[in-house]
Amino acid sequence: MPYVLISTQIRLASGPTVCGDEHSDPELMSYLGAKLVTQLGNNFPEYRSADPPRVILNKLEKKGYKTVGTTGIGQTCIWTTYKPDINMERLEKETQKKDTET
Repeated sequence: MPYVLISTQIRLASGPTVCGDEHSDPELMSYLGAKLVTQLGNNFPEYRSADPPRVILNKLEKKGYKTVGTTGIGQTCIWTTYKPDINMERLEKETQKKDTET
């Protein structure tokens, strides 16, 4: 999964941080220290970590993710992170190199 959305309530900038939904990679969520929970009043589970967003974003960067977007919606702050496919990047570089040689 190349995209991960991270969010938190502005008044809760020290955590908890929402790290994903029930379809997120369980191994990555475990690495982030996130547990699958269903908040009272919601009919869907989500992965939450007690860590603040800064810690989650730092952990994702160590795994190769880059922040590609940030926004605020109401009292919620959201970060979109993306992990490039190494093989796709390598293929694009090889193609560019061949194009410049011809």
